[in-house]
Amino acid sequence: MTPPLPTPPTGPSEPAASGLVDFTVDLTSQEVLRRAQVMAALGPDWDPIEVLRGEDAAYDLLYSGLDARQQRLYDDLVTAGVLPGRGGGRAAS
Repeated sequence: MTPPLPTPPTGPSEPAASGLVDFTVDLTSQEVLRRAQVMAALGPDWDPIEVLRGEDAAYDLLYSGLDARQQRLYDDLVTAGVLPGRGGGRAAS
């Protein structure tokens, strides 16, 4: 296999190019399109506040009805920062 030829100069006064080409892509329009498609897929009936309320209700249901041992373990995990406490600091609170 023969080595590639060097890039010729682009003009009489310009030195030979290094082979690197400035390549930039503006993804702003693609991001706007992506966001518009996500909102269209969610539909006009999507209510983010209701979604957060539903998540809060599911979270409360998940940790309801714990026996004393489970409640102690839950409290220890909250204290250690492994699980978020009920209410304070959660998005739906």
